[in-house]
Amino acid sequence: MLELTEGFDANATPGTSMRNALHTALKRIAESPFDRLETELAALAAPDCQWRAAHPMNEVTGTAAALARIWQPLKQAFPDLERRDTIFLAGSYQGKTFFAATGVYCGTMRGDWLGIPATGRTIYLRSGEVWQVAADGRVVQANLLWDVLDVMRQAGVWPLGPSMGVEEAWPGPMTADGVRLSPSDPALGRASLAQTLAMHKTLAEFDDRGMLSREALIAMPQKDHWHPKMMWYGPAGIGTTRGLDGFVTGHQFPFRIAFARPQGTFEEVTAERARHGAGHYIRIGDGPYSVTGGWPSVYAQHVGGGFCGMPPSGKPVFMRVMDFYLHNEQLIRENWVPLDMLDLFRQMGVDLLERMRSQL
Repeated sequence: MLELTEGFDANATPGTSMRNALHTALKRIAESPFDRLETELAALAAPDCQWRAAHPMNEVTGTAAALARIWQPLKQAFPDLERRDTIFLAGSYQGKTFFAATGVYCGTMRGDWLGIPATGRTIYLRSGEVWQVAADGRVVQANLLWDVLDVMRQAGVWPLGPSMGVEEAWPGPMTADGVRLSPSDPALGRASLAQTLAMHKTLAEFDDRGMLSREALIAMPQKDHWHPKMMWYGPAGIGTTRGLDGFVTGHQFPFRIAFARPQGTFEEVTAERARHGAGHYIRIGDGPYSVTGGWPSVYAQHVGGGFCGMPPSGKPVFMRVMDFYLHNEQLIRENWVPLDMLDLFRQMGVDLLERMRSQL
């Protein structure tokens, strides 16, 4: 199992000082006065930092561009913004240092954001983030999968039909130890990541073309890795499910009907994804947690109906995804899944922001 963790160096994990410094700097960015934003961003990130954010913000380079495209619009809409992390992890993958976090940005929506109309009420912007940090402590790449669709839900301008899962705020880990400001046992972090990748292997090698059914997905070897009381927290539009039965019924089965993915062994599937520019840029374990993510992570063909009420478009799609896992009682107990839904729908030929504007 452990060969799956190739590239992850459990002994090169960032220390307490670097963890605390970045954690503090990220809170300062969120909570600084508007006129201090540029200064705080310049202190956090290298001048040529690559910023990758959820649609419609997407990719920009450098502080000035990130300020204009990502941070100033957010702070103008939420002047009392604050950051609340529920998971904060660190690790080394392929010689690069990464930090990964989930949680929310909380604030009063005083102004419009990305065209979403102001509510004057509290909004929780769900976030999944991965920060690549250089040896000098400055960020050289930022990946921000913010759940824009969930803000639309809270603002009362929902552009889709009902979700199959439950649309509510994501809770933090049941163990209440997700913010890891000191290094964990390297062996435990390695074992956590190994279990996640072993589960991924079962998903990659399942024969969708010959065996796809709800019953087969529940019975196949993924069951050996999930806790009986597992929780799967999906993005807005998909929602939260409980237990393997709930996960398969509420997400996995309809998702696999809709999106035809590469088939074969784990190695063959990984190679085919890479050929299309998809795969993981982060694979780390930190104590009883693990994280994987790709920009994009998933390559598939949208050839089936039913996903979020959408008919098949026949188009190839690439999905920006992160997965955060809690390992508890030697199994995967909780899985938080930031996914850029607006970007996915854009590839399927639907502009959810334009659909919202037409409703308004």
